[in-house]
Amino acid sequence: MLQEFKAFIARGNVLDLAVAVIIGAAFGTIIASLTDDLLMPIIGSVTGGLDFSGLFVPLGPIPESYTGSPTDYAALKAAGVPLLGYGKFVTTVINFIIVAFAIFMIVKAANKAQKPAAAAPPAGPTPTEALLAEIRDELKARKL
Repeated sequence: MLQEFKAFIARGNVLDLAVAVIIGAAFGTIIASLTDDLLMPIIGSVTGGLDFSGLFVPLGPIPESYTGSPTDYAALKAAGVPLLGYGKFVTTVINFIIVAFAIFMIVKAANKAQKPAAAAPPAGPTPTEALLAEIRDELKARKL
């Protein structure tokens, strides 16, 4: 069983998949930073300082013992208040769209870089086919 496992791991597909998963995770982190640290602040400034990550709707009452701000999403969540945090969802959707577009562009570039193999020119007739064509042409000529 150990030999089978070694053979399975040594196959190129498994190693390629492992590398792809690791690079994909790192790429996702980069995109999350791009969205959170660059794009969302710009979008927030265009929309008048709106911070998407803090947008939420409380689904339950705030405990009386809570002393923080009623608009602080993280503090309310830590206090156990049920919240519908749609702002984080919007940010996550934007992250997904950026990742999907970036992967689309990479695949498109890779496909463009791989030129299809040139089609082989059609082979001429084999000697047998050439001889049969001559016989056919001769038979046609005799019928006239």
